[in-house]
Amino acid sequence: MLDFLRQNADKLLEQTLTHIGLTFVSLLLALVVGIPLGILIARRPRLASGILGVAGVLQTVPSVALLGFLIPLLGIGAGPALVALFLYALLPLIRNTYVGITEVNPTVREAARGVGMTSRQILTKVELPLALPVIFAGVRTATVINVGVATLAAYVAAGGLGEFIFSGIALSNTNMILAGAIPAALLAIGFDLGLAALQRLSGRKMRVGALAFVALVPVLSGFYLLPMRGDKLTAGFAHEFYGRADGYPGLQKTYGLRLHPRLIDQNLMYEAIRNRQVDIISGYSTDGRIRAFDLVVLTDNRHAFPPYDAAPVVRQAALDRHPELGPTLDRLAGKLTDSVMTALNYQADFLHQSPKQIATRFLKQTGLYKASPPGNRTETVVMGSKLFTEQYILSEIYRQLIEGHTRLRVATRTGLGGTQICFDALRTGAIDFYPEYTGTGLLVILQPPAATLRTLPMQADTVYRYVKNAFARQYGLVWQRPLGFNNSYCLMMRREQTQQLGLRSIDELVDYLNRE
Repeated sequence: MLDFLRQNADKLLEQTLTHIGLTFVSLLLALVVGIPLGILIARRPRLASGILGVAGVLQTVPSVALLGFLIPLLGIGAGPALVALFLYALLPLIRNTYVGITEVNPTVREAARGVGMTSRQILTKVELPLALPVIFAGVRTATVINVGVATLAAYVAAGGLGEFIFSGIALSNTNMILAGAIPAALLAIGFDLGLAALQRLSGRKMRVGALAFVALVPVLSGFYLLPMRGDKLTAGFAHEFYGRADGYPGLQKTYGLRLHPRLIDQNLMYEAIRNRQVDIISGYSTDGRIRAFDLVVLTDNRHAFPPYDAAPVVRQAALDRHPELGPTLDRLAGKLTDSVMTALNYQADFLHQSPKQIATRFLKQTGLYKASPPGNRTETVVMGSKLFTEQYILSEIYRQLIEGHTRLRVATRTGLGGTQICFDALRTGAIDFYPEYTGTGLLVILQPPAATLRTLPMQADTVYRYVKNAFARQYGLVWQRPLGFNNSYCLMMRREQTQQLGLRSIDELVDYLNRE
């Protein structure tokens, strides 16, 4: 853990500053809106139930669902993240301001009116000072909420400590998860303790402290601008790609590529480049959106990415228990070429057809479709998949293939997340098989020494044999015959931009970025 923190100290500082900035930009917005709304409903009680009800409903909406709703309206980046944080901070500020003012003793108000104070003077000189402890409690609550929810900003490429958390989950890297989670928790505790200390001050000192805090919020908000560094081109990378040895670290090692990428959920990358919010994205060479969005895959002329031939990985125990499983899986061997898989992905990603519909049509076209025979199925195999379109399609093809050609029932565990999660589920027996890629098996799971990699020819058949033998020897897992397509990691850009800049390969991209 300490080694990881030392190696990533600069990145951790950048994420922490961004996290503080996100928290306080949204808090500043919420203070500007929430406290006046609280004052308004304290003056007009008939509006209270409606406004508090709306704020309460917003507080109950799951944060990921709220971000998903905001993305089509605001795109990715700071916009949806700040709006979501702003909405979550409203309820405690509105409610505490309302409660603090309405709980002021009525006789105090009457006394203020008796000495000739106007309504404005009563508010500023009597009600707000007396309500300040309650309002401050709302500020404390809103701050702690925002520190926690701000970790989800990384989902939409807005930065923050969530980048480590999302990347760690994708890679099943506990140190990376803790590197994001622990500082976020410490920030929440630190801000809460600091505000609690201000809240305990009495009278004039508390009012001075509150004014100092209000003046400090815009300064803390400015931290969101500090980590932003400009590149000639803006990159958006999936969290898993950014941390995997065969992803961005491999590009750095092979090409000397230096970018400050925005980390983003892999399902949002294509929309980001389509909407010109980023210029370069990581992706998969058989993705249907390459064709749909007129993207160009930059040539990997130094072979930083190994072959990624797809094949099912199966537990030997499952093959022993169900002898018909292996031959059935091999019926698909060689049937899915690069162009065929790209077309299937296109049908799902762009034409929005269901994986079930796509799988049925494909199996019929290849003569492999058989309707599931009637009768009870007493034996079950459990199939897993990762969290992207191609894996959903492959899992549905396998389900129909197995249930059509055998008496087995297929239970699916789709959308398991990153490579390590799927592999751990397979190794521990939670699933019986899942589709994997040879390059991923080599560099992410096996991670052979550098000397071995230097002597291993990066040819499809060579890598497949090495991975197959190593998995059988180390884990008792079997690689069935390859499906026929190579879904390599790649970098891609909009076609018009590559033509404008004259970029066709990763080498040319690096040369362009290094020019003065």
